[in-house]
Amino acid sequence: MEGHWLTQRLRGWGERPALIWRNHPWSYDQLCDATEIWRAELARRGIEPGTSLAICGDYSPKLCALLLAALLNRNIIVPLASATARQWDHMMDVAQVKAAVAFDNQDVWQFNNFALSTTHPLLRQLAERDAPGLILFSSGSTGESKAALLDLNKLLSKFQSSRPAYRTLVFLLLDHIGGINTLFHVLCHGGTIVTSGDRNPDAICAAVDAHQIQLLPTTPTFLRMLLIAEAIKRHDLSSLEIVTYGTEPMPASTLAAVREALPWVRLKQTYGLSELGILPTQSQSSNSLWLKLGHAGFEHRIVDGVLWIRSETAMLGYLNAPSPFDADRWFNTQDLVEVDGEYLRILGRRSELINIGGEKVHPTEIEDVLLQLDNVKDVTVSGKHSPITGQIVAAKITPLRPEDPELLRRRVRRFCQERLERYKMPAVIEIVGDDHHSARFKKSRKAIVEC
Repeated sequence: MEGHWLTQRLRGWGERPALIWRNHPWSYDQLCDATEIWRAELARRGIEPGTSLAICGDYSPKLCALLLAALLNRNIIVPLASATARQWDHMMDVAQVKAAVAFDNQDVWQFNNFALSTTHPLLRQLAERDAPGLILFSSGSTGESKAALLDLNKLLSKFQSSRPAYRTLVFLLLDHIGGINTLFHVLCHGGTIVTSGDRNPDAICAAVDAHQIQLLPTTPTFLRMLLIAEAIKRHDLSSLEIVTYGTEPMPASTLAAVREALPWVRLKQTYGLSELGILPTQSQSSNSLWLKLGHAGFEHRIVDGVLWIRSETAMLGYLNAPSPFDADRWFNTQDLVEVDGEYLRILGRRSELINIGGEKVHPTEIEDVLLQLDNVKDVTVSGKHSPITGQIVAAKITPLRPEDPELLRRRVRRFCQERLERYKMPAVIEIVGDDHHSARFKKSRKAIVEC
């Protein structure tokens, strides 16, 4: 594993456990040995530097070792999670994948070669740098998934400095910038990655209990699921030191409830995008939605209430969409923010803003109110076209327990009358039984039904 700073770093951790998979530990030495075996396998199969390699599956020892081998082989890595298996063929075509290795839930792998050649100018540009790459696909919540191409060496550079090592439960998938960031953050600092067979509340809490997890990176949606399922009460979570949350705005009511349930845990809000990487952040406190964005490799500015960021780790561009950067490489995140001195509060996407006769309302404000109502499991609010006011507020509500839909609608209206201005009140209320989140446990607004 010569030639890369990561080589010496990982070997230096020796017999320390690198990951625990199916309750079986793998040391850093074992992981490095497996990485060397994969490097030989890639060479044997003619997978040259600069070509795209799809790695399909979820966290497992051999998969993680292949990911490291592909990095050291200077391949362009395309991580594809099991949850998106139906889209793999299309994603591989966009990424001009030369070969794919698919892992099952027993860590057994299958290798497939493809005849695709590397023709995209951005892929060729990265290959000419002789640098490893990473292709991440967006969730596709506003249309077709965009394929962002990043320089993996640049993404990893921030991990060269020494930081605390934590026993971390990996929750965010490897096809997400948060999952990639978690994986390398843990490995580069000598921590331990712990996997869970399932991603439901009881399985996650049981893993925290059994493996004395210190750090849990997750989403606001999943934290609310933990509270509703009361899984926190059935397991010993006293080992937890930090819970980080991101990918979507956190409802204030959910944050307060998590703080009450886990008073000893430090709650930290994270912020990042596939196009830019993960920014350094500092929450004002564990019970605050205000955060400070760090400047190590990042710059930010606010234009008309919208957050713009310039990043040293920014992607080269999209493989299947025009460049989103301006002439000076600033990126419009489309996230609306409030500002208080050095601190920001993320309100949500500008495209989701509801315009009611000139009054602007963000869905998260209304969702936060409705989530406080008894027997509400989840809520998704959106704007619905109105010929009179331009838009009206529409709410999709999933009850926790069966309830007569009309009675629930009446309760919602009474509850809102006491807490919201009249124009913010939901004019359309749809009672449904399905979940509102994607496989990434992020609220899926594209699933809202026009009613």
